[in-house]
Amino acid sequence: MTAEQVAELIRTGLPNATVRVLTDDDTHFEALVVATQFVGKRSIARHQLVYAALGPRMGREITRAVDQGIHARRMAAIAGREAQ
Repeated sequence: MTAEQVAELIRTGLPNATVRVLTDDDTHFEALVVATQFVGKRSIARHQLVYAALGPRMGREITRAVDQGIHARRMAAIAGREAQ
């Protein structure tokens, strides 16, 4: 799975989010997600929203590979107003 495919999954699950995904190997990903859906939520809840957008491709554990092998090496989930 490419970085753009991962980014598109996140954008679909979190409409209007600003998403940047980087990868060196199409398995390990670094993501920056800025979304108004994160306002008022703790970090773990924000990450859960991103994982839900990735669906079954994301494992139950943060670094577990499932299906097409998405590993979240690093993720920043930022509420829209925090990015300013």
